[in-house]
Amino acid sequence: MESYRINILGLSLNIHHFHYEFGDEFFRKYDKGLVSEGKFTVDVALDKRETFLEAEFKIKGSVKLICDRSLDDFDYPVNLSRKIIFKYGDQDMEVSEDVMMIHHGTESLEIGQYIYEFIALAIPMKKLHPRFKDESEEDTMIYTSGSTEEKKADEIDPRWEMLKKLNKN
Repeated sequence: MESYRINILGLSLNIHHFHYEFGDEFFRKYDKGLVSEGKFTVDVALDKRETFLEAEFKIKGSVKLICDRSLDDFDYPVNLSRKIIFKYGDQDMEVSEDVMMIHHGTESLEIGQYIYEFIALAIPMKKLHPRFKDESEEDTMIYTSGSTEEKKADEIDPRWEMLKKLNKN
């Protein structure tokens, strides 16, 4: 994924801008199964400082999803902004969700994986076609098992009564 690799070693201490446009071929390269089709533009502002780098990602586009209810394809719009801070340290590791530690000698950053993860995290768990967006949650069916009557707080389970009798003997 050379096209999503930024050579940070040669960058001056300043803000640098990168622009990417991609489609289905990007998702085929990462092949995670969650996202396979889409069309996006990504603007990355990389602020290089002495002890860290701050990368701000602005991602716009749409991803093709399959509706969980009707199995129809639809385009789901994605418009998000995320930041990651890359701190210099002795080893490569994830410090937190938005802070990564990179080795002092790191020559380049591969940002394609971050872009893919940001897009994948923007996809809702429940994928519904836009024609279903006006339906209220009351229209959906909820399946439960057992009795729907609530037990009264003062009602004692008869099994406990039997155990109490055994205890008195």
